[in-house]
Amino acid sequence: MIRVLQSVNIMDRAGLETMLMNYYRNIDRDVIQFDFLTHRPVEGAYDDEIKSLGGRVFHAPRLYPQNLPSYYSYMKAFYKDHPEYTIVHSHIDSMSYFPLKAAKDNHIPVRIAHSHSSKLDRDLKLPIKYYALNNIHKVANVNCACGDLAGHFMFKNDPYTVIHNAIDLDRFTYNSTVRDNQRTKLGLHGKFVIGHVGRYCYIKNQLFLIDIFTEVLKKKEDAVLVLVGKGPDEQKIREKAKSLGLEDKVRLLIDRSDVDLLYQAFDVFVMPSLFEGLPVVGVEAQANGLPYFVSDKVSDEVLLASNVRQVALGKNAVEWAKEIIGNVNERNVSAIEELRNAGYDVSIEAKKLQDWYLKLSERK
Repeated sequence: MIRVLQSVNIMDRAGLETMLMNYYRNIDRDVIQFDFLTHRPVEGAYDDEIKSLGGRVFHAPRLYPQNLPSYYSYMKAFYKDHPEYTIVHSHIDSMSYFPLKAAKDNHIPVRIAHSHSSKLDRDLKLPIKYYALNNIHKVANVNCACGDLAGHFMFKNDPYTVIHNAIDLDRFTYNSTVRDNQRTKLGLHGKFVIGHVGRYCYIKNQLFLIDIFTEVLKKKEDAVLVLVGKGPDEQKIREKAKSLGLEDKVRLLIDRSDVDLLYQAFDVFVMPSLFEGLPVVGVEAQANGLPYFVSDKVSDEVLLASNVRQVALGKNAVEWAKEIIGNVNERNVSAIEELRNAGYDVSIEAKKLQDWYLKLSERK
């Protein structure tokens, strides 16, 4: 059995983490086993499930500049204690430079950089991220990405392998009985439900989504906005909804593990992101057959099923609302087959990933 060390920030319910768990549940764990190198001192939402599947979770120091000496010291001791790792697969975009440098310094033969985004998240670590992005080719010897936009962003003209953000299609298939149960449970019968799943942060642009929703309300008084996730902008979102008198219309469902059921209750799915690679939630929403409205700043590789509309982020909230109201269709009954044909059935894609790891493991 080959143990692959997956390098992440924390295994919470977010896009790349959910993608990893989709594959982890579906690979042959007698052949390939995942362990997780996290960079947070606390447990993540998926940690218990990881352990139940035979995986291990390790907590390295956070990747702050002042922590780097202790980080590299920790990793040196880690690899000395764990000689079983020959493959490190890092998922923290440009910051993957640091765990992959540690892997190279400790003679790990296969060092995979995985691009999940199309831009750098602008925060206080931006200069470090630019340095890491410009130097990642010096420490990674295998490149992969969720799609071509993300691949070109991180690797420029260097080759990379696309690993689809595949999902369990059966889990997200539309079911009218489940829909009725969920709408009853959530008090949504007779409502026009705009759904959104994503981390509460500026990239996901939920504050603009509230503006869009405000315009939809002018035409559809029965509309409700359901935001599923958690994150640093939660208070800003609540404050904006309150300032507009929408506390009863904008519902925040925090850190839910039942998103597959929640999609059933939605009527449309809206994602006005400032940038993305290829969002997992977009694949999930399409699998459920939902009409899906997505920003043109998200890779057009997410246009997988036939009832997706890409809307220019330069359009104002009134124009977005008009697009949504004017293009509300029935659920797409062909969605599952369309996604399977596009390579997003994890039961098929997991075998490909497994074979890829086995081939890489032959490197010395």
